[in-house]
Amino acid sequence: MPALNKLYKQYGSQVAFLVVYITEAHPSDVWQMENNIKDKVVFASPRNEDERAFVAGSCVRKLGIQIPAVLDEFGNSTESQYTAWPDRLYLIDGNGRVAYKSRPGPFGFKPDELQAALRKATGR
Repeated sequence: MPALNKLYKQYGSQVAFLVVYITEAHPSDVWQMENNIKDKVVFASPRNEDERAFVAGSCVRKLGIQIPAVLDEFGNSTESQYTAWPDRLYLIDGNGRVAYKSRPGPFGFKPDELQAALRKATGR
């Protein structure tokens, strides 16, 4: 997340950044990753909106995310529309079109690719 926080600081005055918290990618009751244990973000699958909000807030704090965060609704319509699971980076242009879509994260995250797309979109 440090690289994304850096891009947020660099481009945040020109581009609206959002983290959309979708279905938990690695819930402890389904599939746990070693990084989650190391980062102390170990949670079971949320069973309702309140639990999802709690888990999302905890993840944002524990992972040091500085980008504003919102919740996908419990039916996961944003995740479905954007095929965002387990997580992805997107840049939506001024016409509402996808200008950049990363490969699935976190391993598919290429901050340099997102930065190139941001440069092209903003002219800086």
